[in-house]
Amino acid sequence: MRLDLLDYDLPPAQIAQRPLPRRDGSRLLAMERVSGKLADRMFAELPSLLRGDELMVLNNARVIPARLFGRRLGVFSDAPARATRQEHLSGTVEVFLARQVGPDLWEALVRPGRKMKTGERVVFGEGELEGEIITRGEFGLRTVRFTSRDPGGVAAQMERLGHVPLPPYIDREDESADRERYQTVFASRPGAVAAPTAGLHFTPEVLSAIRARGVELCEITLDVGLGTFQPIHSDTLEGHVMHAESYEISERAAQQIQAAHSALRPILAVGTTVVRALEDAALRAADVSADTLVRSGKAEARLFIVPGFPFRVVNALLTNFHLPKSTLLALVCAFAGRERVLAAYRHAVEAGYRFYSYGDCMLIR
Repeated sequence: MRLDLLDYDLPPAQIAQRPLPRRDGSRLLAMERVSGKLADRMFAELPSLLRGDELMVLNNARVIPARLFGRRLGVFSDAPARATRQEHLSGTVEVFLARQVGPDLWEALVRPGRKMKTGERVVFGEGELEGEIITRGEFGLRTVRFTSRDPGGVAAQMERLGHVPLPPYIDREDESADRERYQTVFASRPGAVAAPTAGLHFTPEVLSAIRARGVELCEITLDVGLGTFQPIHSDTLEGHVMHAESYEISERAAQQIQAAHSALRPILAVGTTVVRALEDAALRAADVSADTLVRSGKAEARLFIVPGFPFRVVNALLTNFHLPKSTLLALVCAFAGRERVLAAYRHAVEAGYRFYSYGDCMLIR
């Protein structure tokens, strides 16, 4: 499929730069999946829009402050004492954490990347945290091993020194308020480097109203990473390779999903990350002829959902609006039809909806 078939026009002024004063103050565009019929609503109305027997699946991943700014220290020598080769190094180095691959070991994007060789060290803060480039990989990624001289350890120093990894279309530096607002109220499992943004609209009060409606809630974890936001550089969807994203589905969650599916109750995914995890887990279950719809446990999703994909689990979706020519827009078009989705996006543009991470949302069912 040609990438230009996933394009649409968006005035830059409609890209939300900050969250609204209230999480649940966002608008909601309700869309019928089959007919494409649209209705302009408010997110606070969501409980009343539900049937009451849905299983709503949430991504409880917690965003870490994944942008670290430090300075170069040079390269370790081969001497037994591993003395540092003294160099006159200057300038700020940005290390953007992408995915944890081991204890204190991360895949990361490093800028300026071309100058950062294997063995290069970067120090953060006043020396409390240090990183060493271990390997160079694909897509400009480096593997970085972190050490801390502080008793709090590496994770504590990353939390203190790191910056909120706001997406590049938010044209400002992160602020203290982003530490709370670029995080869902149900975030509990640290590891994501981007927020599962469809969940940003929920408040404890909205969740209570949803439960009171009779909806069952279920939590899984997918650590949102580069796979979600990496641009498509090929002219066709078929030429794109997704980055892996780690996810975990508990045995309890798998049982809830199985029970809802068996009872023909709607399974409502809150966000494209949930869709990706559930559909990947369903494929894994089918591959081993499991007697459950989804396979529980930890895994890595490399699944790229494009139009024509046969959905096995999800039949309703709450999602934010996504960038043109993106993997996320491809997923939504796969779920509800390209022409219907792009017509909904045109309506949202004309009606003045706010777009992307801090913007408004859609309910598709």
